[in-house]
Amino acid sequence: MSELELAYSGYVCAPYLHNHESVELKDIWIKSKNIEKMYFATGTFSTDSKPYFTESTNHYLVAKFKDSNEIAKNLEKFNQEKISFVFNIKDDLFERETEGGTNFISVYYLEYGDSDEDVREVASLLVNRDKIESAGYGQMKTFCKIPSKFTFPYSESILVIEVTSEKSHQSVKKYCDQTRRTVTRRGLTMTNLVSLSILESLK
Repeated sequence: MSELELAYSGYVCAPYLHNHESVELKDIWIKSKNIEKMYFATGTFSTDSKPYFTESTNHYLVAKFKDSNEIAKNLEKFNQEKISFVFNIKDDLFERETEGGTNFISVYYLEYGDSDEDVREVASLLVNRDKIESAGYGQMKTFCKIPSKFTFPYSESILVIEVTSEKSHQSVKKYCDQTRRTVTRRGLTMTNLVSLSILESLK
């Protein structure tokens, strides 16, 4: 009998391709008690991460979940030819009340400096940015029918932030870029993996 994997809370980003698998996932997650929030979003991959994820797409179902094992079962059952991402949060850095709803989720990876001390320093910089609702640090897993040509080397050093703002996605993206530069100036290489612009709240 295989050993059960530890379960984490986190985020899942599954391609929405208007096919059977996409529709089934959406219906299951809308009804699921495991899903806290769910959105329809566009994903923009950075030039640094694109070579690793050639099977990515533009439109995604993005959900905040409680149990990663249940999400893994869903994605194995409804696996697709475009890649799905699961961001397991091992360390909730902070969460707070902010004005407005979540309209942007930005995912980064730390290239050099993923010690506990480095992660704490990143958290102390992020908490000063008033539009950031929450930040979490953890690992990434992917699901796809087509095997990836390259192994992504930073999947154990993933940082996810939720941003609330009434401004345009372009404006929020600039805000996130400024935040990343603030961290980089402290000697910590925080690189954007994907930016998720929320178009509609589904749950």
